Amino acid sequence: MGEPITMKMTLPKIPDIELVAIEGLERLTRHLGISDEKFGEAKILVMEAVVNALEHAGEENPVVDVEFTMASQEITIFVRDYGKGFEPTSVEEPDIQAKMGTTHKRGWGLKLMKSLSDDFRIESGTKGTTITIIKKLL
Repeated sequence: MGEPITMKMTLPKIPDIELVAIEGLERLTRHLGISDEKFGEAKILVMEAVVNALEHAGEENPVVDVEFTMASQEITIFVRDYGKGFEPTSVEEPDIQAKMGTTHKRGWGLKLMKSLSDDFRIESGTKGTTITIIKKLL
């Protein structure tokens, strides 16, 4: 395979729109012959990143930009929202024991993305948040 393939999309904040990003990801991985296992891991990364971004997209510009750059050896996933931003270092690590005893089971997205990524970066400010993920596919 020669040059990497890039796919870009802007997703509106509507129910289940993250499935459009997953469909695009699946088409790219099939085209490049990426294993089902690596597609599954990339799918979780994309799903978590897009769902988080949509949740925090804000009401002034309720869209999320998604970009995949994929080659046979790695994928770069870029997800940007236009919400109010947050301080990434202030997000507490989820505690499985504490979560088990409550009805609030959410809050695992960042930890999950970090654990499945080969490189994970968050940039956040008052005009939105960008997550950049690199995942090796070999």
